[in-house]
Amino acid sequence: MFLFQRLAEERIQEAMEEGTFDDLPGQGEPLELEDDSMVPQELRTAYRMLKNSGHLPPELAPNQEIKELEDLLEVVEDPAEAGRARARLRVLTERLQLGRGRGTSLKTEQVYKEKLLRRFADGD
Repeated sequence: MFLFQRLAEERIQEAMEEGTFDDLPGQGEPLELEDDSMVPQELRTAYRMLKNSGHLPPELAPNQEIKELEDLLEVVEDPAEAGRARARLRVLTERLQLGRGRGTSLKTEQVYKEKLLRRFADGD
């Protein structure tokens, strides 16, 4: 491994001396690095490859569709199309909130609570 690293460093140094890296697009500008600290280290490369190829993990697909619908609503002129986009956006947003535990209805919680209480009462 050390030999490979040394060879790579030598090739990079030669290219720099020859001016191969001069006048590259974005030269001198800050890199736009994404925060992937929440992704486990062993999965970061795979997630980055999927993202760069235009694929998303299934749990992120609704976020992408929400973003696309928001972008569409900024430019759409047809009221019927805008209405459909808003309706779909509402559905996706509510589904996402439910999945995160934020949009649960009180009625659903009450029914669940009653079932739990009956079950514990029956178990005694």
